Parts: sequence; C-alpha cells; structure tokens
Amino acid sequence: MAKGLGKGFGAIFPGMNVEDEGQVHEIPLHECRPNPYQPRKHFDDEAIHELKTSIEEHGVLQPIIVRKSIKGYEIVVGERRFRASKLANRETIPALVREWTDEQMMEFALLENLQREDLTPIEEARSYQDLIKELGVTQDELSKRLGKSRSHIANLIRLLTLPAEVINKINDGNLSMGHGRALLGLKKREDVLAMAARVEREGLNVRQLEKLIQEQKPKKAQKPKAHDVFLKEREQSLKQQLGTGVKIQKGKRKGKIEIEFMNEEDLERILEFFENK
Repeated sequence: MAKGLGKGFGAIFPGMNVEDEGQVHEIPLHECRPNPYQPRKHFDDEAIHELKTSIEEHGVLQPIIVRKSIKGYEIVVGERRFRASKLANRETIPALVREWTDEQMMEFALLENLQREDLTPIEEARSYQDLIKELGVTQDELSKRLGKSRSHIANLIRLLTLPAEVINKINDGNLSMGHGRALLGLKKREDVLAMAARVEREGLNVRQLEKLIQEQKPKKAQKPKAHDVFLKEREQSLKQQLGTGVKIQKGKRKGKIEIEFMNEEDLERILEFFENK
C-alpha cells in the first residue's frame, strides 16, 4: 500500500517517507482498533465477505499500516483487511508499524482513500475540506497537488451547503452527485427538500431534475440585447473556475458581474480564489 501511494502522498507531505516499508510484523488482531480519523464511514459488507474468503484461502497478502498507541495499535491503512481477518477468525495480521502524529495519521488516511476512489461524494467533499483546514492550503493548491481540477474540488465542497437531509441521501447513494449539484440551483431550503423527495419518488435522472428546476425558476423579461459572444465566453469561464453561478451584465456606460454564493464559507472560498490570482 505505501509503495503504491508514494508519489501522490509525497507530493502533499514531502517531509514524510512512505516508501521505506521497513519490517513487517505479525500483530494480534485484538490489539488493533480502527483509525479514529478514517474518512470512509461506509464499508460494503459483500466486499468484506469476499475479502474474508480470499484471506481464508490465501492469507493476508498485503500488510496493513498501523501506529503504536498506548493500548495496542491504531489502523492507518487497511481497515477492510482488518475487518475481513476478524471474520476469518485470524489471530494475527501482518502490519507495518509507523510512528506518526495524529495529523500525519489523518492526512495519510484521507489521501489513501482519495487515491483509491473509495469515498462517496460527501466523504470525498469532507476529506477535501479537512485537508484544506489541517494543511492550511487553498483549493487551488490542493487541486494541483492531488491532480484534481479545482472546479471538481469546489463543486464537491459546495454539496456540503445542501440541507443535512439531502447530504445524507447523497451519502447513502439515494441521490447522485449530479442530483446534488442540480439542487444547488434552488435557493429555498423547502424547495430543495421537496425536489429531492420528488427525485426519489419518481426516479428522476439528473437531466429531468435540471429541466424541472429550470421550469420552476421565474421567467425573466427579455432584454433588448443579448450578451455578445465575448461576454458569454467569459461568463462560462468564470462559472467553471468558481464552481458557482456567474452573470455578466453590460450596460451603455457601465456593467456588473454577479457571483452567487450559498453561505459565508462559500463566500470565503470565492474571495480566496481572487486573492490567489
């Protein structure tokens, strides 16, 4: 595990050597406990049972990574292997023991899950948010280090501004990330909840939801002149970069740019973008 993550992890945490695998120890399973900083909250039971069957036949082929603690060991990477080994009634598990701080432990767990694409959209969004907070980096800096587009990170974090009920539905897989992004187009909480319930009730796909939301918006009076091609291109470019609604209006003597934000955190994110330009 450490070797496969070396390049990506080193790019974010250059002071840590993850490629020095060291000695593999057989440690008692009953002395291990899950990572308290594990960003992934859902573990697929079927996948765990499949891994249990493999372990019963071949053993644990890849050591987990743990940190020594006062009461045994805390798992940094490999919680699925730990869970499957317990189901297989194993007494020990191969492990690499690391001496890491709480912050380093959390950072590695976040990155490991992001690179494995094991997270739900909400877990991924919270992981980005936690990395930004703990490392003191901007969304732009994080996007460059992870190799993810800034708009992808921004759009995921914006999902966290949705009502808790909708966030839970996305996290449980009842609504998709696309549904969540479309629901961000509604301003009132009650409208978001009502539309989310309708999506589940009628089995609406993202395109159908977007169409309904567009139809629900009040019709605006036709302007005598439409945006010229240049302004449309700039408007679209800003939308992509900021991950939110943008309107550019040009008058005879002056114009204005309107940028939407959901809350104070979203406003700080947008202001941070311009400050780093």
